[in-house]
Amino acid sequence: MIEELISWGIAKELIVIIISALPIIELRGALPVAINVFHMPWYWAFCLAVIGNMLPVPILLLFFESLTRIISKVEIGRKFVNWVLQRTRRHGKLIEKYERIGLILFVAIPLPFTGAWTGSIAAFLLGMRFSYAFLSILCGVIIAGVIVTCLCLLGWLGAVIAGIGLSAIAIFGWWRV
Repeated sequence: MIEELISWGIAKELIVIIISALPIIELRGALPVAINVFHMPWYWAFCLAVIGNMLPVPILLLFFESLTRIISKVEIGRKFVNWVLQRTRRHGKLIEKYERIGLILFVAIPLPFTGAWTGSIAAFLLGMRFSYAFLSILCGVIIAGVIVTCLCLLGWLGAVIAGIGLSAIAIFGWWRV
């Protein structure tokens, strides 16, 4: 797929932004592509991935209800929306309990279904104010970006460093709550 996008003349930077904006893949998939496939400097890849990952967030926070109504008019869309909502509610316990810190940690964990998309949907469902939700999601995306960048650059050593960093943030967050 990446080769096809390049063959269409799409800039590598734009490909990284597009990959980062996709649900599930998000910056967790875009950073390895940018750093390890396109050989971009880590700081440039990081900036592009964060920008791309944050693009859908305001749209989801502001227009999620309207989007789900439109998508739900089709049977397959209704099934997809129900699946996403059930999954988000199940994973939303951390967010519900710890609010902004919970949302940051939820988005920061670099696993599928814990990124900016799901965090935005959860924030919407929990009725969080736009500014709190947006800033919490941004912080989580930045933390996830640091973790994935460390993994891309340092391998297992990066995983250990990132794990220690995330643990310190989590302990600090719970300590403050």
